[in-house]
Amino acid sequence: MKKTSFSKHPLVVGTILLTLAGLLSRAIGFFYRIFLSHTIGAEGLGIYQLIFPIYALTFSLTAAGIQTAVSKYVAEAAVRNKTSSAGRPDRYTYLYAGLSLSLILSFLCSFLLYRFADVISIDVLEESRCTPLLQILSLTVPFGAVHSCINGYYYGLQKTSVPAGSQLLEQIARVGGVYVLYRIAVLNSTPFTVQMAVWGLVIGEIASVLYSVTFTRFRKSRQYFTAAAGQIFTMAFPLTANRVLINLFQSAEAIMIPGKLRVFGYLPEESLSVYGVLTGMAMPMVLFPSAITNSVSVMLLPAISEAQATNDRTYIKNAVKRSCFYCITLGLSCTLVFLVTGQWLGQVIFGNKLAGTLIMVLGWICPFLYLSTTLSSIINGLGKTGITFFLNLVGTGSRILAVTCFIPVFGLKAYLIGMLVSHLVVSGAAVAVLWKLVWKAL
Repeated sequence: MKKTSFSKHPLVVGTILLTLAGLLSRAIGFFYRIFLSHTIGAEGLGIYQLIFPIYALTFSLTAAGIQTAVSKYVAEAAVRNKTSSAGRPDRYTYLYAGLSLSLILSFLCSFLLYRFADVISIDVLEESRCTPLLQILSLTVPFGAVHSCINGYYYGLQKTSVPAGSQLLEQIARVGGVYVLYRIAVLNSTPFTVQMAVWGLVIGEIASVLYSVTFTRFRKSRQYFTAAAGQIFTMAFPLTANRVLINLFQSAEAIMIPGKLRVFGYLPEESLSVYGVLTGMAMPMVLFPSAITNSVSVMLLPAISEAQATNDRTYIKNAVKRSCFYCITLGLSCTLVFLVTGQWLGQVIFGNKLAGTLIMVLGWICPFLYLSTTLSSIINGLGKTGITFFLNLVGTGSRILAVTCFIPVFGLKAYLIGMLVSHLVVSGAAVAVLWKLVWKAL
């Protein structure tokens, strides 16, 4: 069935569901950050944030590429189902193949992370207090792999009720679990530690898996499993390699910031506090509206893949034009809001003047950040994953340059300028690439 409009029912409904779930999750997470900032402090928040590059890296290794591949092939299988799928894997086979590959990788990754947590903490993160945090974090990896594959399956079908529900439940379970641990600590007159906050990640992942599995219909389908696994692996391998490499660069970027701040002149505890304010207070606030663009991005990938499979050029062109318009409009609006309210948000909400200053400065990246995220999803949907990898590499590389060369001389403001330049370059390049791919090639 040929698409004729960008506002087709599955895309719009799916985007609305994901956006609502994303906004609610971020709202809960927003108050959760306030709670953490008051219970474990800025330094504790900095230590907590240090493990998230490793968290993102494990997701890239075990699930990210496979989820994207499952989404794409399930979308194509759904199109074939409307005509004939004889001799080809069905959508369930693609789900089972993705789950099998992802679980194998996740158990291996979980074991290695637990076994070498001390090495990673001391030699990579340069913070020995992260060792028990990483050991707890290792328990989340298999659960994250399962629910990511199931999410990819539903994204491919453009049915987002299960992914949206699991996302919201994960956040509720995470925050609720940590709050229960906090109350137990208070009742027993014991300190509330960063480890308790990390246990919240485990609780959240378990809850999301239970929800996803409960609401998913599993049907027996073993035909062409090897073929499906081969297709998933063929697409997921370069995607995973790309994501891992990008995450390694992003992890290096994040991990080096406290160290370079110390070179600039901060004391060790001050550098962790500034890092905690940046990554645990200011950035989550600025990224809050991106729940909308992230939802659009998730839904666009299978929709663009389906449109490409049916040679619907009009749909792809409209998707690009409207994505640019809405992302820029949203981004400029958010920039204005953060410029006007940034100081108030930092001082009143977080009780931190630096957070307010950072929110105002980071507000300038909103138009470019939202635009690059959405356009990258369209480029991936067109099958040009190598291009998005290169664009991400350029953006991350420019920020690493700012961290290594300019933070020791000019302080944190050099990194903020580097972020703005990197997002500006990436979004501009994405527009140029799609102009060539869509208007010149189609």
